[in-house]
Amino acid sequence: MNMTGRLKTLVKHILRWLMTPLRNRRMRHDGVTDVSAASMRVELPNDQFLALVSEELHGGHTVVIWVKGFSMRPFLEHLRDRVKLAYAHNVHVGDAVLAQLSPGHYVLHRVIYKDGTKLTLQGDGNLRGEEHCLVSDVCGVVTEYIRPGRTIGADDPTLCRRIRWWRKLRPVRRLLLLFYKATLPSCRTNN
Repeated sequence: MNMTGRLKTLVKHILRWLMTPLRNRRMRHDGVTDVSAASMRVELPNDQFLALVSEELHGGHTVVIWVKGFSMRPFLEHLRDRVKLAYAHNVHVGDAVLAQLSPGHYVLHRVIYKDGTKLTLQGDGNLRGEEHCLVSDVCGVVTEYIRPGRTIGADDPTLCRRIRWWRKLRPVRRLLLLFYKATLPSCRTNN
């Protein structure tokens, strides 16, 4: 391990130690993911499951799915949060959307740029890397963020303000995400 890697590891350990009281408070507020319930679930591969979700959305239904992955931190957390999706009649910059980038490859990311029918997507927790698709590739748009004990509408003014600020803070996301990860309960910090 080079010197930069050691320094990064040391900073992570120090932050985790310093943030223990905040992490414990967050555990009480958010609740802890029930590992036993997760082990009883049957999971389908994403390409099969999200194809079914897409069909339901195109049929005019709403669908609630668990969030898997870490690319939408800090707004959505892996296996803690769920999202309610609806068919996307209109897509705007700032919307979190489920899009099919290629056959069988779906992402739940935020629209960061729109040029006519072309969209640029990026996960809130991603420091670089963008996806490009068309409006017609969007299967659904997030209408509600469902967290343990509360539901937040996607049009909530406080949430929208936080999302706008998060987009403006893109140059310092690395530091903010490092701080955020340090405050997470250890049972959820797999990334």
